[in-house]
Amino acid sequence: MKLIALIAILTTVAAVATLIVVALYLHKKASTGHIKLIGEFGQVDTDLDPEGTVIVCGELWRARPNDGVHILKRARIRVVDFQEHLALVERCD
Repeated sequence: MKLIALIAILTTVAAVATLIVVALYLHKKASTGHIKLIGEFGQVDTDLDPEGTVIVCGELWRARPNDGVHILKRARIRVVDFQEHLALVERCD
């Protein structure tokens, strides 16, 4: 009886650990994925003054204007470059 309980506990722990690893894998942003976003259009989620957030291809990114000019929420932007995981964007009129 003790052996069956031990097997059940170990199986449960292994299943939970597997689910955690899979969830973390699916949630992380690829370190090279930001290169594919250069040239993509998006929308400002929070004012960029000097930094804020933008939504590009359905993902939320930290961003700042490439030219340093304040960009208001809901403005349409284009990603022009990245510095580490910070998107540099320009306003699209």
